[in-house]
Amino acid sequence: MNITVIRLNMFEHISSDAMKPLLFGILKSLTPSQHTITFLDERAEALPDVIHADIIAFSVETFTAKRAYLLAQKYKTDQNIIVMGGFHAAVMADEMLAYADSVLVGDAEGNWQRMLSDYENGCLQKKYISDESAPLTLLQEDSSVYRHRYFGIGVYQISRGCKFHCDFCSIKTMYRCVRRKTAAMIVQELKQAREKILFFVDDNLFYDKQSALELFRAIAPLKKKWACQISMDAARDDTLLAEMKKAGCFLVLIGFESLNTDSLGEMHKAANTAADYEDIIQRIYRHKLLIYGTFVLGCDGDSVDVFQKTYDFAVRNHMAVTNFNPLIPMPGTGVYERMEQEGRLLYRKWWLSDQYRYGETAYQPKHMTPLQLQEGCLKMRTDYYSMGCILKRLFANPIHLRPMNLVVFLLANLISRREIHKKQGQLLGGILNASDVD
Repeated sequence: MNITVIRLNMFEHISSDAMKPLLFGILKSLTPSQHTITFLDERAEALPDVIHADIIAFSVETFTAKRAYLLAQKYKTDQNIIVMGGFHAAVMADEMLAYADSVLVGDAEGNWQRMLSDYENGCLQKKYISDESAPLTLLQEDSSVYRHRYFGIGVYQISRGCKFHCDFCSIKTMYRCVRRKTAAMIVQELKQAREKILFFVDDNLFYDKQSALELFRAIAPLKKKWACQISMDAARDDTLLAEMKKAGCFLVLIGFESLNTDSLGEMHKAANTAADYEDIIQRIYRHKLLIYGTFVLGCDGDSVDVFQKTYDFAVRNHMAVTNFNPLIPMPGTGVYERMEQEGRLLYRKWWLSDQYRYGETAYQPKHMTPLQLQEGCLKMRTDYYSMGCILKRLFANPIHLRPMNLVVFLLANLISRREIHKKQGQLLGGILNASDVD
């Protein structure tokens, strides 16, 4: 069989911030050798007008759902089938089946092989549902699946799932538990890695102290430089931070989310205490690590002063990179269910709407207008990545001026500056004209 797998973009243009798709390596390792498999990354290349394949598979996130449906209509013929999976499938499998012949819910491991076998035998099922019992795949480095360099950054994964239950986060719609690879598996994968700089895409690299220390000490001899996402409980631990630094970590991504205690409670952000944010930041800096901070604006506890307060906090602590995100009611989350019950959704399915634009508010906030939330977040992003603010933050922290950190800082800030203006106000995917969307 001929199989084509497509990693989608939200819009029909080339992105400057695309990371190496982990999925390609996973599916390559799961596909029997007698099949021919081609990988296309729409974020890094224009897609062809016609695809000659028996199976065309899309990895779908909520923000790329409409794009997937439009391309499925474009590429569907009597001689092929359309398969969809990804995070969106975990909560919207039935929606997908209006555009796909089969939907894979959950992990590819097990599901992908069963789907291929059933298709070959003429008994394709509408849904394949993972039960999270399959072990995580040992990723084999295969350069043939990647057509682009992706800034020379390798992408790897140690675990799937998260130990926390944040109300706005879609992770729990996909994963009910946390599964981890062993330190030995990670060492085996990283020994094959051609890249010297890596990003661990785990939603939270830190599960417990013992496993974290085992991992850091195992990978330290490999002399890789890497970035990761951690939670506040890990950031409070000097022993962990010291071992991370020794193992090659240079940047940590942390979800501060809010300076408002009420908003943190609303999010169920159990690990966060806004009162100790400044202490945590200084502790991280003492270990010579860069900070990528993320924030969510527009919770019911937020009023219009939240924008300036949050912006000033990020600048005062000269974070290397930030994301200032409006609260987004993702399907399947507690936030979406609450907004739907309270009649506050501005679009029944914002991800399919032909009116919704990227960066727009998709619900009615309590203490500000939708436009105030939209414009407040955009102003924060624009100001933070202005040349004046970039230079101010660069020279305010000596850590930023270390040779590799300087390159990372400038690239991340300049790319973020460019992407803000490319993405804001763009229509997701294109015009779908879905009949069931308000």
